[in-house]
Amino acid sequence: MHDKLNRMKEQYESTPIPDELSSLVNRTIAARRKKNKTLPWLASAAAACILLFAGVNTSPVLAQAMSDVPVLGNIIKVITIREYTEQDDQTNLHMETPGITNLGNAELEQTLNNKYLEENKKLYDNFKDEVAQLHKEGGAHLGLDSGYEVITDNEQLLILSRYVVETAGSSAESRQYDTIDKINQMVITLPSLFKDDRYIQTISDNIKEQMRQQMQDNPDIVYWVEQPGVEPEIPEDIFQSIAKDQNFYINQDGKLVISFNEYDVAPGYMGVVEFTIPTEAIAAELVSNEYIR
Repeated sequence: MHDKLNRMKEQYESTPIPDELSSLVNRTIAARRKKNKTLPWLASAAAACILLFAGVNTSPVLAQAMSDVPVLGNIIKVITIREYTEQDDQTNLHMETPGITNLGNAELEQTLNNKYLEENKKLYDNFKDEVAQLHKEGGAHLGLDSGYEVITDNEQLLILSRYVVETAGSSAESRQYDTIDKINQMVITLPSLFKDDRYIQTISDNIKEQMRQQMQDNPDIVYWVEQPGVEPEIPEDIFQSIAKDQNFYINQDGKLVISFNEYDVAPGYMGVVEFTIPTEAIAAELVSNEYIR
């Protein structure tokens, strides 16, 4: 299951938005416009905002046509542009696709929102393939839950987390983050925060220290980390280093948080695990204190 989730994560970036998905959004807009004639003004306005936003981010032509429409304000930053639920005796599926609006950069908005649509479309297709195989083999129950949450939203940063929980007997969770500088209208990557690649070793060493300390303080906590005098059961699972583009976010306190998906560095019962990196441990390697304090 862990390998399958990794494959999903790797594949979604190269998946184009299918024509039928764009057509579905446009048909939904047309149908809702007709229905909105009978709705109270407030409900109609809210529905129209959401559906128009979905159209703008799936149609460059519509985006251009909307370019002269006044911005609706900065109240809505993340909205659900598509939600889908499906359930029967053997399967359970729930998907929410986020959309970001009012960043002040139409190209960035469209790039991010197209990515989220592509991501969930790929997840859906993979899930349906699994369901088809399940029906052939008469296997166990399958479930897929994907959604999102805003981790940080302040004057400077908007950080969106998207999660996927797949259930097939046991469950596995994975997360992805986008860290967006709202002032400079750009996506921040982990390498962009540091002067050079030395941060990889520095952060990795700090995480190992935190793992060992947590295990010492609480016997119920287990990480796959090397410990002096202890022979690892599965040496290849021992955590060595973060990836150059490791999952991360910056929390409300301006601290760097490194995130690992379920089964990456610990047994499944530990779930998604995170480590807040002390700023003093990485201060010498930061490009600036613009984001991390």
